[in-house]
Amino acid sequence: MDVIFLQEIKVDTRIGVPEWERTRPQTLLLDIEIGLPHNRACQSDAIADTIDYGRVVSRIREHLSQATFRLLEALAESVAQLIMREFGAPWVRVRVTKPGILPGIRQLGIILERGKKSVSPYP
Repeated sequence: MDVIFLQEIKVDTRIGVPEWERTRPQTLLLDIEIGLPHNRACQSDAIADTIDYGRVVSRIREHLSQATFRLLEALAESVAQLIMREFGAPWVRVRVTKPGILPGIRQLGIILERGKKSVSPYP
């Protein structure tokens, strides 16, 4: 399986367990790996045969700017499902980092994987 990766995508969203923490957007960092449904782009060199990562980033930023979450886990799940549903990815790994939120901890976060990483072209 071919995988597109995007590292340290900066996004702003409202997140936090205490209500006061969700009163203004916070900046999070996302690392995303997206499994491609096929490898035709390697031969065709055509954007139509792959997942347009620019569109993925724009869509994630749009989604997260309008959403509110209590937990990083829920945010990561939301991003993973969006990528699989809207872009047809069979597999995705999402890492969400919340930097500088706790004293003495540089960053904290969650990593989750959804879908099947190995996709056979045969039924």
